Amino acid sequence: MRDWTGKRYWLVGASEGLGAALARRLSKAGVELILSARSEESLRALADGLPSPAQVEVVDVTDAEALETVAERIGEIDGVIQVAGAYWPFGAQGWDAERANTMADVNFTGAMRLSGVVVPRFVARDRGHFVLTGSLSGYRGLPGAAAYVSSKAGVMVLAQSLYADLRKTGVQVQLLVPGYIRTRLTDKNDFAMPFIMDPERAADICFRHMSGQGFQRAFPRGFSWLFRGSRFLPDWLYYRLFA
Repeated sequence: MRDWTGKRYWLVGASEGLGAALARRLSKAGVELILSARSEESLRALADGLPSPAQVEVVDVTDAEALETVAERIGEIDGVIQVAGAYWPFGAQGWDAERANTMADVNFTGAMRLSGVVVPRFVARDRGHFVLTGSLSGYRGLPGAAAYVSSKAGVMVLAQSLYADLRKTGVQVQLLVPGYIRTRLTDKNDFAMPFIMDPERAADICFRHMSGQGFQRAFPRGFSWLFRGSRFLPDWLYYRLFA
């Protein structure tokens, strides 16, 4: 198990939902946190209520220069957790170009920009812990969610590739793959969300995974097999069942 006490972690996407719940769980374990998101007010309110030291660094993951500036300012850290995300529910029939591009820019290229800041530093010293967050929806294309699903699939493949490159080094890469979590983003959905969980419960699962050495944790476990198993269905059957 990982010893968290006294470690310094940069949590990107910490202002609400899973990110804020993870901040509380990590701080309880003795982690010193650097909290980032776009909302300074939310971050400061979160930091003020944490039991371990925390500093606020406002940043937008769509701004590569800003990410680099924060990385320089905070100095050496033990790990980075990427949770930042954007979401609107629509597919091809209701395509919203602006929102689709925002989801791509925050979810996938935001993770790519953060990787560009984090990975070279960790590789250079052969030490670090990098956690990326995907989605159960990212395992295979789904109806009514093209922009979001593809952005999360990109994050998941990014994590898989980084893990392939770094698994025998001192840099640990992990992937979190959650299902529905009750947040401001899922409040936008007008459909049933099976096995939806509170952010605190999801954060506990994430924390246990990050405390170990495994690469990927998809949850809720039973629900995840529906998505993971769908990858093995032939196209004709998959689209008949899911679309």
